[in-house]
Amino acid sequence: MPVDGFGTLLVAEGADRVSVQLNRPAVRNAIDQAMVDELHLVCAYLESAPKILIISGAPGDLSTGAKGIFASGADIAQLRERRRDDALAGINSGIFDRIAKLPMPVIAALDGYALGGGAELAYAADFRLGTPELRMGNPETGLGIMAAAGATWRLKELVGEAVAKEILLAGKILRGEDCLRVGLITELVPSTELLAAANALADRIAAQDPLAVRISKAVFHAPRSAHPMIDTLAQGMLFESQAKFDRMQDFLDKKHDRKKK
Repeated sequence: MPVDGFGTLLVAEGADRVSVQLNRPAVRNAIDQAMVDELHLVCAYLESAPKILIISGAPGDLSTGAKGIFASGADIAQLRERRRDDALAGINSGIFDRIAKLPMPVIAALDGYALGGGAELAYAADFRLGTPELRMGNPETGLGIMAAAGATWRLKELVGEAVAKEILLAGKILRGEDCLRVGLITELVPSTELLAAANALADRIAAQDPLAVRISKAVFHAPRSAHPMIDTLAQGMLFESQAKFDRMQDFLDKKHDRKKK
């Protein structure tokens, strides 16, 4: 994909992944309409050319002591002017849902603030890694609105009803250690190692068969009523793939070679 021409994102593409850094440092990476539009462009590309997606905030400048930030939330200046019809358009919920449904896994690398819409963007990812400096939560009710871009249902699925209500109804902000404890992130690493950890996870995903990963993700998110039929049909497709024969034969060959030694 063309990686130039973005105004709110820094985009880099590799053979098996696309890395996107939210890049509006002057407003703590607040998610505005321009960023939403550019994330839609990234999604359109990844829907046509499936690759792993890593989303992070542009890192802080270590020389100045500036800390990294994922996203401080929606742009309040824009949000202040939005009315009923804007809410009904689902501006943020639409892009977060599209990110969640991307064919290949999405990794969110979280540092500093991940609040409001920033947190909801992270909830839409398949994997979340964080740092001790992470501050994550949904303060929307303190602004007279609600977290309406996925938090009311994704967060409950991720951490359970009790913790979700603490965040959504009482404005609790979780630190990195809290996020790890409740399962909101799966790994806690120093800020300087965050992107390396995200890429190491991407390496592990990339080592799997891409078609098997794509189908497993789709089946995982299917409604309960679709199981077990959808599992059986999906496995039938994979049983006919060339990768299945090649990878299993490679496994058997290596097992045979080990026995000969």
